Amino acid sequence: MTRPPTAAQRRVIDAADPVSGRLRGTQAQLAALVRHGLAFRHPRPPHDCFLTPAGHRVREAAPEPPAGPPRAEAPTGDADSGVFAARVGGEEDAGAAGPARLREVHSAWQGLLELRRMTNPGGETDRPCGWERAHLVRAAALALEAAGHRPAGHEGTDGYRVRATPQPEAVAVHGPDDTTLRACAATLEKAGWQAGEHTEPRTRARYLLASPRRT
Repeated sequence: MTRPPTAAQRRVIDAADPVSGRLRGTQAQLAALVRHGLAFRHPRPPHDCFLTPAGHRVREAAPEPPAGPPRAEAPTGDADSGVFAARVGGEEDAGAAGPARLREVHSAWQGLLELRRMTNPGGETDRPCGWERAHLVRAAALALEAAGHRPAGHEGTDGYRVRATPQPEAVAVHGPDDTTLRACAATLEKAGWQAGEHTEPRTRARYLLASPRRT
């Protein structure tokens, strides 16, 4: 990509499905995004277009502010953006829980399974796809939340917390007790992840180290 997307292309990118990255736009807009490496066209009918990892980075990057006097920045966060995001645990404002949230999570999980079907070799849905490998924390959290696990509150430790690690393809999952960790490990393994329990050397706290399964 040699230049930033146009305003019209940016609107198409911003409107992409938050999980699958499926795009909607004119054929000219989609062709331009494909040409610039921000989207790819699926080889099977109906040949929909999806964001590439570069396209996802553009969508997640904050747009440059217009020229003019400086202004106070609004606090950022998924709860304010209106874009679905799985709860990783510990959010200050996780939003309301209830039937509406359950429907959102179920829809997001089904969308992720469809993305696996469309992008994994052979249409396999039992292992993570490229989007999940590029968004490890969000993908692991979605698998846990979709299975009914409760994320930790802002100050409490009553649920799971998914965090990034220095390892390139692994996340850490923390929980209040061994029972929670074992239940999370079973869910992640069923969702196509590898998960093993480890001990933090300094605090001796137990946690999971989970990574997407490749085969």
